[in-house]
Amino acid sequence: MHLLDIYEIAKKAGIPAEYVEPYGKLKAKVDMKYFDKIKDRPDGKLVLVTAITPTKAGEGKTTTSVALAEGFGQIGQKAMLCLREPSLGPVFGIKGGATGGGKVTVEPTEDINLHFTGDMHALTSSINLISAVIDNSIYQGNPLRIDPERVVWKRAMDMNDRALRDVDVALEDPKGTPRRDHFVITVASEMMAIMCLAKDEDDFLKRLSDIIVAFDLDGKPITVKDLQITHAIMRLMRDALKPNLVQTSENNPALIHGGPFANIAHGCNSVIATKLGLKLAPIVVTEAGFGADLGAEKFLDIKCRAAGFKPDAIVMVATIRALKMHGGQPFEELANENVEALKKGVCNLKRHLENMGKYDVPMIIAINHFASDSKAEIEYLESWCKEEGYEVSFLDGFLEGGKGAVDLAKKVQKMLKEKESHYHPIYELDRPLKEKINTICREIYRAGEVIYTEKAEQQLAEYEKLGFGDAYICMAKTPQSVTDDAKILGAPSGFPITIREVNLSAGARFVIPLTGKILTMPGLPKVPAAVKMEDMPWRE
Repeated sequence: MHLLDIYEIAKKAGIPAEYVEPYGKLKAKVDMKYFDKIKDRPDGKLVLVTAITPTKAGEGKTTTSVALAEGFGQIGQKAMLCLREPSLGPVFGIKGGATGGGKVTVEPTEDINLHFTGDMHALTSSINLISAVIDNSIYQGNPLRIDPERVVWKRAMDMNDRALRDVDVALEDPKGTPRRDHFVITVASEMMAIMCLAKDEDDFLKRLSDIIVAFDLDGKPITVKDLQITHAIMRLMRDALKPNLVQTSENNPALIHGGPFANIAHGCNSVIATKLGLKLAPIVVTEAGFGADLGAEKFLDIKCRAAGFKPDAIVMVATIRALKMHGGQPFEELANENVEALKKGVCNLKRHLENMGKYDVPMIIAINHFASDSKAEIEYLESWCKEEGYEVSFLDGFLEGGKGAVDLAKKVQKMLKEKESHYHPIYELDRPLKEKINTICREIYRAGEVIYTEKAEQQLAEYEKLGFGDAYICMAKTPQSVTDDAKILGAPSGFPITIREVNLSAGARFVIPLTGKILTMPGLPKVPAAVKMEDMPWRE
């Protein structure tokens, strides 16, 4: 692999050198001033890559996104890849990285997976500055009359550390007020959400100012603006708001910026980077985290609506291995042919396709090919797709790079030319909060009953009273199932789903219903990816 200097990549992308802020030779920030130069250009086409419900068998959504961008390069079609930044939590936890795989990667892979350009550090520092100022205000005579029992802002770190989910603070402080506090992983924080939803620096500042961090002794909300630290945070976040420019393994430009989780946040890269991509290229390829019931729903119902984007195509990623798991075949036996399990498991693919069809955006199925896929299995899946009326492409990007995704690139290119998107969200913002939550649970998850705890009912009533009845809904749910129970595979329907509590992200302008046992600070697996790195060289 031969990587080009970042100035050469910028030139290919159409970004003049004076707007490139290099971080070494292979990565750079793009100066926000460049937006003023290109604001009147027409937008390109927006292609979303999403997937079936993820399994241990692997689906390869990011790998497909990179492969599709490489495939466009192979056929001479200029395209821009826009992805999320990886979180250190999964990198050292259970996933081990998020920059593609095989011959379709974004580079420099290790830099991107680790410190990159410091965006995560800026976010974490900003989040914890707010917490420090809240507790200092309480310590210094509490001039804002903060109710210590109603501090809703949580501390953060970009690492999976279950021991920090619930902590006690100010225990040995004679002037402080001991209280229970909490940590979230940085990528699930409201600060990450507003960074990724903000259209520009001014929008970010407004959203930052609106964040509710606590309530006073009279029950009135206290915001970041009340803490008088918005300009301090803007100084911390100034560079983090600039999109990051890198390259694929075949030297195609890529913008990687922002990285909210999709199971406990909205799961999409930044609006700023996507806006830039749409001005620079006739086609933008982006992805949304986890399955289509989470990332894609939030992309279509939150990000596109907040940013004014109109998606032009959806690529639904699946593998025969994963579909067989949804059909009941054990993980250890997936290399064995099992057409019957595939027939049963294809229901999960069908469910996600039906759900995405409700948004009226043209779709294509992308099947990541594995060596264990048998001829009979491939023939059955191709026949099923044809009978259901869906275009399908089998791709080998992992092994062959862009050449393995030429068929997919040609079919997406053709679809963009011949089919028109009639995109619309599945709920209207002016509907009551519970009605919007119920719509997602019933239309996307296919729940039969939505159960609200007393706490959730009280919170929803309070948020509507505060004027957030028109907020977006950002569901927090297990990604391993279309239900709120991670153990249930396939495509069940009619099940009950429980909303145990609801958080408010005032700056992001959405409420976050927490379902089942979902947590906002993940833990590490028994053998973390960090331990597996022990036998890997850390220097060349």
